[in-house]
Amino acid sequence: MANNSDKIEEYIKRLFKDEDAIEIQRRDMAHLFDVVPSQINYVINTRFTRPKGYTVESKRGGGGYIRIVKITFSDIHDYLVRIKQFVGGEITEVEANQLIQRLFEE
Repeated sequence: MANNSDKIEEYIKRLFKDEDAIEIQRRDMAHLFDVVPSQINYVINTRFTRPKGYTVESKRGGGGYIRIVKITFSDIHDYLVRIKQFVGGEITEVEANQLIQRLFEE
């Protein structure tokens, strides 16, 4: 039987059925699955990451929400095109390290 984290992940993925972005309320999700809000945070922070194809924005407070956006191939392609334009033909090792650092800062 699936654990709570698996159930929460599957539920969130179903919300993406016809959408590239969703907004959820941490409190409402916790209530729905009868878990503490930190369990929702755990699932989002471990299963909806950039390497897995998602970006996450959150707003805390009474009307707070979590917005999860599915990164599409066209987004990645456009991003790589911009990097190629920025880099040009060649870059030094120092410039490459700076570029990589900037990628992780975004």
